[in-house]
Amino acid sequence: MAKLVILNQGMIGRTFDLTAERTTVGRVEDNTFQISDPSVSSRHAEILLRGTDIVIKDSNSTNGTLINGEKISEAVLKPGQILRFGQVELKIDDGKPIPATASAPAPVYALAKPHAENTTRAAENTLVIPRGVSLEQLERGAGMPQSFDTSATFSKKTNKTNKYFVIFGIIIGLVIVGFIIFLLKKVNAK
Repeated sequence: MAKLVILNQGMIGRTFDLTAERTTVGRVEDNTFQISDPSVSSRHAEILLRGTDIVIKDSNSTNGTLINGEKISEAVLKPGQILRFGQVELKIDDGKPIPATASAPAPVYALAKPHAENTTRAAENTLVIPRGVSLEQLERGAGMPQSFDTSATFSKKTNKTNKYFVIFGIIIGLVIVGFIIFLLKKVNAK
């Protein structure tokens, strides 16, 4: 039985058995094979079993589907080739040893229990995308101004709308008070 093995650091050795004729791959939960990685589209690709062939079809994903570094829309995946969804690399394991005459040399990785040697090979062939800020950058204060100018004066912003609203409110208030006084004088005059 063929299975996909994830090669990315942090997910090394995670496998998915290809038993169904059609397997959907993507980031969201309703896929048959969910890969929770931001570089993987919500509905990234389909894997179709056609006889002994494993066909990969890209589903117009944002970051593409690649086999051995070449972008594909549909292709047959052969043992030893590296499949990539976004930045997640996988390989097919059909349980057979990879023939020495394979057209594209590919490293062999551990499936169940990653050994130190195989883990090192996987790490060497994995593209690491830096995220966030390194400790050195934090210590240097990268991207931050080297000095903070405290002599700059800050002026208070004026809001003309508030001034007009207050003036209008005072005028309305005076009109209401004047009207009440007028009414009181008229009532007292009777």
